[in-house]
Order: sequence, then C-alpha cells, then structure tokens
Amino acid sequence: MCPSGFSLSSTAEEVTQGIDGTGLTAIVTGTTNGIGTETARVLALRGVHVIMGVRNMVAGKDVKEAIVKEIPKAKVDVMELDLSSMASVRKFVLEFNSSGLPLNILINNAGICATPFTLSKDNIELQFATNHLGHFLLTNLLLDTMKKTARESKKEGRIINVSSDGHRYTYPEGILFDKLNDESSYQKWRAYGHSKLANILHANELARYLKEDGADITANSLHPGSIITNIVKSEHNDGVPTGLLDAIGNFVLKSIGQGAATTCYVALHPQVKGISGEYFSDNNLAKPNSQGTDTDLAKKLWDLCMKLIE
Repeated sequence: MCPSGFSLSSTAEEVTQGIDGTGLTAIVTGTTNGIGTETARVLALRGVHVIMGVRNMVAGKDVKEAIVKEIPKAKVDVMELDLSSMASVRKFVLEFNSSGLPLNILINNAGICATPFTLSKDNIELQFATNHLGHFLLTNLLLDTMKKTARESKKEGRIINVSSDGHRYTYPEGILFDKLNDESSYQKWRAYGHSKLANILHANELARYLKEDGADITANSLHPGSIITNIVKSEHNDGVPTGLLDAIGNFVLKSIGQGAATTCYVALHPQVKGISGEYFSDNNLAKPNSQGTDTDLAKKLWDLCMKLIE
C-alpha cells in the first residue's frame, strides 16, 4: 500500500471522500475540459466555492451548468482568463479582488501542449507564456489576498501547480534563459517539458519564499498522470517522442477521475497539511528530476519571471 493510502487508480472523489470544503474558496484555471473540469466538479461536490478561470466563457458556462445540474448546492462562478496575456491576467485579478471574496486554494491547472512556435501577445514563446508565466503572474498578484485569507480564517492556504513528468523531457540545459523566444532553438515537445519544469521550480521557490515570509500557505507541484484529454488530442500533437512517452508513463493511461485525483488530494486532504515545496504523483510524494530540485535554477527562473512581468 502507498504511504497515503491512495494509488494511481484512486479517483478524485475517492481521495476527497468525507472531506468538508465548506467555507473554502478556490480558483482553478483551465476548467473547460479534462482534469480541470473534474477538479472543479469534485471541489464543488465537497462544498468549495469554485471560481473557474477560463479562456472560453461559453464553454465555461456550459461546464458550470453541468456541475450545478448534478450538484444543486454547488457554488461555482466563471470568470474570463487568458493566461497567455498578462493584461488578461491582471484584469482577472482586479475583478476577483474587487469581489471581496477570500482565497484559500489556487490551482494553476490550465495548459497547452506542443503547439507550433508562436509568440504570445507579450512576445513570449506561447507554451512558456501560457503554462508558466501567466500562472506565475496570477499567483504573484493573488498572494496578498491569500495571505489575508489565511490570517483571518486561520486555515492554511494551498497553491498547486499542475506540472507533468514531461518536465524530464526538457532541453538539456533545463531552462532556456537566453533563447526563450528563439524560433531556431524551438522543439515543440521539449518546449512543453520546459514549461512543466518551470512549474515545478516556481512552486519550489514560492514555497521557500512563503516559509521565509511566515505565511501559512503551502506551494506544491504534481504530475496528474497520463490521460487522453484534449491537451494531447489536438492536431499539433503528432509524433510524440519516445523519450517523452517514457517520461510520462505511456503504459498506464488514467481516466479523467483518476487524472484529477492528485490535484484534489493536494488541494484538500489533511495528510498534505504543512507539506510545501514538494512534487506529487499518484496521490503520493514523488521526486522530480535533478533539475526540478535545483535551487539555483529556481531562483534564476524566478528573477527572470519577475523581470518579464514588470
């Protein structure tokens, strides 16, 4: 039996069974399909007030309607959020903060995968911009609200970055500090691994900062498992490299419920209380690659991102 009592076959409903999330508020990004939708549904099922941050408002409202139809008492709101645009992230945070809602849980889930080389509206390589930098800015802008909530509610805040074991399939140097937006260096699958490594390093450095600051907030990252969702079914994702398949575990495909389990476990389970700066997989503590635990790399990436969001 795994240390937590749960395994790769556990579902999101199973890992949160008996947990009462009433009174908690969570922002979940990327909730219009796949594990994001299931994460929002299961958190709402446990009584959490869920704010869905979505790029497509029509799809977001459809998901909300489906959740409320199944769970009439569910508290779900939909807000527009395009993580590839810093202006959109800033607008989202402004609107959320003006609502006066508390914020206990932030789940940085949204992501794109293996897109052709493109620059975002802010002239940043699109996978890095969407999967990492947008979440970095979002987290940064919401920290004060989370600290205030943790102080006033006397409840630990939790920040969760949904990464991937695909982080093991990044560029050899880990993070492309000098060639971030260089089309000639771009390999779409390595760029995906690059953004997922950045998610882990972000959580690690954030955990260190929060501890130093004395804030009652944890920050962790996780691998949800290999799931056939829209992210891997898109037209861009031909010819997945063998190295990446090995990294993310191509032999065990999870259901959507199993895929959302680790996120919901890290977000709500009492076993995770006080654990910060860690990497989870299959509802248990796991180990990223050596780059994923490199404190100098994490600090250097943090400094770069602070400059990029200025």
